[in-house]
This record gives sequence, C-alpha cells and structure tokens, in this order.
Amino acid sequence: MRIAMIGTGYVGLVSGVCFSAFGHDVVCVDKDASKIERLENGEIPIYEPGLDTLLSKNVEAGRLSFTLDLASAIEGAEAVFIGVGTPPRRGDGHATPPSRCTPSRWSTGRTRCRSRRSRARPRGQRVNAPRRS
Repeated sequence: MRIAMIGTGYVGLVSGVCFSAFGHDVVCVDKDASKIERLENGEIPIYEPGLDTLLSKNVEAGRLSFTLDLASAIEGAEAVFIGVGTPPRRGDGHATPPSRCTPSRWSTGRTRCRSRRSRARPRGQRVNAPRRS
C-alpha cells in the first residue's frame, strides 16, 4: 500500500517509519526543508530509541522517502495520514477539540479552527412559519 504521511514530527515520523517497516511504501512530507534534508541524510530530529535503525533500513529498502512537495506525496496514495501539530486551547495548554479544527492550508503552515457559529434565529424556529389569525 502507498501511504503519504503529512508531518515529520513525533507522530508523523514514527508512524511513517513503522508503516514502512510493516512493508508499506511511505512518503513523508514536511514544509521544513532543513528537516527533510536531515532525514534524507539519516539524521533523526527527535528522540525515539531504535528509530534511526528502522529509518535507515527502510530507506535502503526503498520503502521510505521524504519530500517537500505535498501534491506529489499524496498523488497515488491509498492512504493519507496527517501528523501535524494540534493547536492548543488558550490558557490551559490542552489540545483544541478535533471536531472544531480542520487541517486546511497545511502547505502554507496555517490551520483553521472554526468557532461556534451564532444563529440568526432560535433553534427549532421555522423560517416560513404560518401566521396565526
């Protein structure tokens, strides 16, 4: 299976390397050119015991590659995983609930969180309610 992994941080990189170790063809994509260059040279930007061995083994086997080009990474992929940072809630540092965040415009580095929409009319009120006489 061809997999695209968006993001090469703790979640994306570890998941991508593990998927490739299971025999899948994985392309990891990130917008940070220096991080991609370091990964292509076998340098791991995070600490995860044994990850360096798995990474080099799967790169050599041709199952794991890295790119900056999001479009080419997802082209032909049977599965796309998004492993980018979740924006924190203001004040307490906890993650924003995923139902309110969409990973749009990842390639430009922005995520968009929808706020609760205000309603123009009370819930349950019909727009064209029949008038009482």
